[in-house]
Amino acid sequence: MMYGIHWNLSSDWAFAASIIPILLRGLIVTVEATVLGFLIALALGLVFALLRMIPLRVINWPVAFIVEFLRDTPLLVQLYFLYFVLPNYGLVLPAFLTGAIALGLQYSAYTSEVYRAGLEAVPRGQWEASLALNMPALLVYRDVVVPQAIPRIIPALGNYLVSIIKDTPILSAVTVVEMLNLATIIGDRTFRYLVPLSEVGLLFLILTLISSWLVRVVERRLPNDGIPLR
Repeated sequence: MMYGIHWNLSSDWAFAASIIPILLRGLIVTVEATVLGFLIALALGLVFALLRMIPLRVINWPVAFIVEFLRDTPLLVQLYFLYFVLPNYGLVLPAFLTGAIALGLQYSAYTSEVYRAGLEAVPRGQWEASLALNMPALLVYRDVVVPQAIPRIIPALGNYLVSIIKDTPILSAVTVVEMLNLATIIGDRTFRYLVPLSEVGLLFLILTLISSWLVRVVERRLPNDGIPLR
């Protein structure tokens, strides 16, 4: 019995080592989708936040509706819409790009609220003093408001970065071959699911821990009173 257990453990370790290079290729896809999706979320979320702060209902109401729609509908529905519906209207995108855009759109709704909360947290006196000096609105945002808002929003943005990492497996629904997809393929072919799925879970844990650590490093290095952008 002991020999059989020893043989099985040795076989599992050898199997685990043999599939690591395959899973690492899926890890690269996961990281690429995370980075691209997060960049889209950061840029589009900022646009949404600024548009919602414009005191014109004809602008901020439609933007508010779009943000709520993106936030309140499932990511999988949005992913399927981009991948299966848009081609019917002549817009065909690669599966990876579609997945990254879906992640970016979904999380832009969340980051827009983070941006808005950070901008509104800047003391009103800062705005009034800047306007009293006849500073253009663009300069007020660039030199006064945004530098003070950034330290306030970094922790929340870091949380959404980790969430995007954990949501990347959903891209396998549109044939994106990321880590979890590769692990299930390996399991289907070898009828051994425990090892590849355990390794994927460990890789996700390492990736999220590294991301959380980097966010904390950035947060500690930023001055509390704001950062200069020039």
